[in-house]
Amino acid sequence: MTYRMPPEWAPQDWLWIGFPHDRTEWPHTIERAQEQIAAFASAVAESGQAVRLIVRDEANEARARQLASARVKLERRSYGDVWLRDTGPLIVADGTGERIARRFDFNGWGGKFIMAGDQSIGAELARDAGLPLETLDWVLEGGAIDGDGTGLVVTTEQCLLNANRNPQLSRRDIEARLARDLGFDRVLWLGDGLLNDHTDGHVDNLARFVGPNTLALPVANRADDPNAATYADARGRALAFGVELRDIPSPGLVGDEDAEPASYMNFAITSKLVVVPTYGSPMDAEGIAAVAACFPDRDTVGVPADAVLAGGGGFHCASQQMPSAA
Repeated sequence: MTYRMPPEWAPQDWLWIGFPHDRTEWPHTIERAQEQIAAFASAVAESGQAVRLIVRDEANEARARQLASARVKLERRSYGDVWLRDTGPLIVADGTGERIARRFDFNGWGGKFIMAGDQSIGAELARDAGLPLETLDWVLEGGAIDGDGTGLVVTTEQCLLNANRNPQLSRRDIEARLARDLGFDRVLWLGDGLLNDHTDGHVDNLARFVGPNTLALPVANRADDPNAATYADARGRALAFGVELRDIPSPGLVGDEDAEPASYMNFAITSKLVVVPTYGSPMDAEGIAAVAACFPDRDTVGVPADAVLAGGGGFHCASQQMPSAA
């Protein structure tokens, strides 16, 4: 039986979201980060889709209940970081309603951030969802890949070919494993990800499929954009590969001293709603509108995410969908 990872715009049963709890990760912004994640969860829940907001302990749960919509379901779990896109299960389906959760090895983004619970939360979520679980023997984070539902996946060389992940695997080996484990039979290799992205260039901050063979990419509109060369390189590779492109404005330079890896590409697609992170940039409104144009079949909203970004990610990073059996 052939299993394939469904595209994110396929119907979903619910969305898992991680709630910030570690003050060392957000030393000055944890309260605002919690508010922004709660606003994200509430927006999805109010759209009519089920949301499971993962909280760490009793105090964390009380804070989340204070902030989030009553429609958001809280589930207390033992986890380290909130980035469930990378630590949660990746779910594949065979087209007949059969779903399997696949859990890859996780090494803290190349050994940079090792937190208790991050190696086990994926299996825990999968088992509680009633899914059979298969454990794979190589390192892969969900934010490192994005598929279009036809067998095409986009990723970056900076991440998947990084020696801190799978030094024993060649490019061809990784392509073979993406096909074997997730059903991706074609790989669009981009180069580097965003500047100062501690994930080593996750593609969900750079390029996202918005339809079959249709890739959304940022466009630099300001002279001070720290990622202009990266965007141009990605565009050249994507055009040479033959995918259709959709332009999304870049937020430009975000951050005073070091450029933050801010991107509207870290949007979360749910069954009825697309949630776009915003940063107080002059490009926020244009970014939301450009993403909305890619999804005419559902609503699109912008939600502030600057405090979430201070912890290293965005709304897509902090969430993982449960694809519907249908």
